[in-house]
Amino acid sequence: MKKLIWITCFFSFVTFTTLWGQKVNMDGNLDFLKGVKKVELSYKYDNMGVGKFKDGKEYIAKKTEEYNKKEAGKGDKWAQDWVGDRASRYQPKFEETLGKYCSSIEFGENVGSDIKMIVETTFTEPGFNVGVMRKSASINLVITFTDKSGKNLTTLSINNVPGRDVMGYDFDTGYRIEEAYAKGGKEIGQFITKKTK
Repeated sequence: MKKLIWITCFFSFVTFTTLWGQKVNMDGNLDFLKGVKKVELSYKYDNMGVGKFKDGKEYIAKKTEEYNKKEAGKGDKWAQDWVGDRASRYQPKFEETLGKYCSSIEFGENVGSDIKMIVETTFTEPGFNVGVMRKSASINLVITFTDKSGKNLTTLSINNVPGRDVMGYDFDTGYRIEEAYAKGGKEIGQFITKKTK
């Protein structure tokens, strides 16, 4: 019985640190953001690995082919949604939590700032949930701040940002990934707020 309690405590600790203990790494400092009210925001997915694929394009091609074999056109629709979800789901969710946890700065496209924040997703694990088994989604992000001329001011990175529904209702891949972006926005927002006080 004692052993079971220790095992339960250990896995609870591991789960807690995984979900709430994301580490943001920084190369440089964020002093240039002190007093700044607006930051231009953009996203990159060019060099993103997905699951076991180093090149996300290979993943899209494989899944598209698999789904089209099952049902004509299903793979094409899936591929369209896979890319479309970035602008319609992931980016808005990231911006929502980023703004919530760093409310002193307005982040967005065309906000009229000389400082730009480029959010690059370097890896996505889509995860899965088939009821009896599940794997959380996760993302790796590299955030680069540049000035008007494009000069790199500083770089932040955060890895293995988890995305899942606490209650287990995350059967939709897009929803799991969306939650990872929400968590990423929260962590980056808190980090910026802490470093610019």
